[in-house]
Amino acid sequence: MSRTFADLLPTPLNADSLTELAPLTRIDDLLSLLERWVERGWLRALDKAFVGFLAERDPGGDPLVLLAAALTSHQLGHGHVCLDLMETLAAPDFALSLPPEGDALAGPLLLPSQLLEHLVAETWRQTLANSALVASSQADDGQRPLVLAGQRLYLRRYWAYERRIDTALRQRLAAVEETPEDLPARLSNLFGASDAAQIDWQKLACALATRGAFSIVTGGPGTGKTTTVVRLLALLQAPAVEAQAPLRIRLAAPTGKAAARLTESISLQVQKLEVSAQVKEKIPTEVTTVHRLLGSRPGTRHFRHHAGNPLPLDVLVVDEASMIDLEMMANLLDALPAHARLVLLGDKDQLASVEAGAVLGDLCRDAEVGRYSPHTRGWLERVGGEDLSASGLLEGSAADYPLAQQVVMLRHSRRFGQGSGIGQLARQVNGQDAEQARALLTSKAFSDIFALGLKGEHDRNLEKLLLQGHGQGPAGPQGYRHYLGVIHSHRPAPHTVLEDPAWGEWARTVLEAFESFQLLCAVRKGPWGVEGLNQRATQALFNARLIEHDQGWYEGRPVLMTRNDYGLGLMNGDIGIALKLPEGGDLKRHVLRVAFPRNDGKGGVRFVLPSRLNDVETVYAMTVHKSQGSEFAHTALILPDALNPVLTKELIYTGITRAKSWFSLIEPRPGVFEDAVRRKVKRLSGLMLEQV
Repeated sequence: MSRTFADLLPTPLNADSLTELAPLTRIDDLLSLLERWVERGWLRALDKAFVGFLAERDPGGDPLVLLAAALTSHQLGHGHVCLDLMETLAAPDFALSLPPEGDALAGPLLLPSQLLEHLVAETWRQTLANSALVASSQADDGQRPLVLAGQRLYLRRYWAYERRIDTALRQRLAAVEETPEDLPARLSNLFGASDAAQIDWQKLACALATRGAFSIVTGGPGTGKTTTVVRLLALLQAPAVEAQAPLRIRLAAPTGKAAARLTESISLQVQKLEVSAQVKEKIPTEVTTVHRLLGSRPGTRHFRHHAGNPLPLDVLVVDEASMIDLEMMANLLDALPAHARLVLLGDKDQLASVEAGAVLGDLCRDAEVGRYSPHTRGWLERVGGEDLSASGLLEGSAADYPLAQQVVMLRHSRRFGQGSGIGQLARQVNGQDAEQARALLTSKAFSDIFALGLKGEHDRNLEKLLLQGHGQGPAGPQGYRHYLGVIHSHRPAPHTVLEDPAWGEWARTVLEAFESFQLLCAVRKGPWGVEGLNQRATQALFNARLIEHDQGWYEGRPVLMTRNDYGLGLMNGDIGIALKLPEGGDLKRHVLRVAFPRNDGKGGVRFVLPSRLNDVETVYAMTVHKSQGSEFAHTALILPDALNPVLTKELIYTGITRAKSWFSLIEPRPGVFEDAVRRKVKRLSGLMLEQV
């Protein structure tokens, strides 16, 4: 029976709602509502345009299908790979994050909860299954723009990404690699004798990775992920070198910043290895970005390396894997040779990627509890010399939990021990214990965590923190005054020519000093977002006469690359600082150059003219998402004054763990911190859910 869009609306409707949705044609009614949602910022213009495209393709289509398509596209913009029909109908406004938190409704506008109130999941699912726009995941014709898998609705491209990843990983999990006969002895040489008091998860992670074509090592800050992977590479490379057939090993990370940090860390770790010089020589220390590894083609979604032109390597290690989205992981697996091993490193509890998907989180869903089969557990105890009987891990079968057999979670932090307030706070937040986390912040039992409550938007205590930290002297938590002071106190002598290495050393010192403090934000807009706080910090520094200008380019301006620039060799996330350098041979004249650290692990600096930088923004404040892969001596996390969909325990945890020595929580309004800690990111996907 033919229906109008009005048939989907709750009854009775008030007069204002009827005015909002005049009885036009079926498609016009839906598009009218979506247009209003776009105007309010609830949907993207892209979401509505996608519905318009589908309506043209199937003019007589059911409005339930077009509504589902709009919401699926909307969910993609929020990082979800699909629309889960059951979860959406159970709590529509929450599942869809609509309306945005803090959006005070000015006038009548139908909410998803009102629109979907009387809809039954099976009715919706059956309507989708019967649509000419929707393919079944079980009988896909490869043509329809939407794909229905059980209760999950996908845009075709993202369903294809998920299936490619799922298929590739299952193939790799089924492959059994040959391990050295003397593996127990090699492990003992690298890690030493077993300690009965504590399980050496690093050793077990290395053991598991030797037997499979795919493995994951996850763990929080300071748990030794880099140490583990360096020893793993030695474990894999030593037999190959002895057989005079060394492995081709490549290292990658999602961002230039993360690649530079890993390059530096691995270089130090390799030198400490107690292996032969020949093996050390064959362990690479240079880390590239995933984009560079694959051979990104600017202006396209394609890469030089793919299934038809695979990467020339035998082992690939990818660090900070939590930042890799679904599309990038699909491309990475496509380009990996069938014989190659893939090892992912990352913190499963960090924020997921900015783009759609939470691949590492999906793959590590059983990491906490283990789910090792009796065979896997017995093999680990035999080759690793560890007793897992008191580990508290749950048992599983390899058939039901194939992925879990190749995942190890590192559990002992060497950076944040029991005496670390940062470590304790991170653990409480990760465990979603909001009350205990608050108690830690207010107890003053730790000297490395602080809480600053602001009394309104104009509280000048924020400026004091930004400028000087907590006023505990040069050995305490710093603010931005520190790096600006280093610019002047360490500047080379006036007679030093530009070619002198002293200028590069000075720039490097300034860049390192800038890492002493960083303000992190949860949101971009508003007085507590990146845009407003960058302006506020700039004004505060200008008023304190620490910078010469509060507009445009000036010495000391820190900037963040917002897009990759392959011509300049700069990547999204790279941070540079504008500095005055002598112009030509005239030491009395100066020109501004922006100093960026080189991502080659050699500690060099590159200078770039400001006029060549098109995609940069001031970075006194950055989002927590942008901070991933970075560390700062003192990190201050400022929350908005109202709950927002992005505020979750993952965001708080990620902000806290960017701090190496001190962490400050800045709160414009009490209670937002606790509310955020109680909320957990749940990105919807179907990756590795169906059993083999």
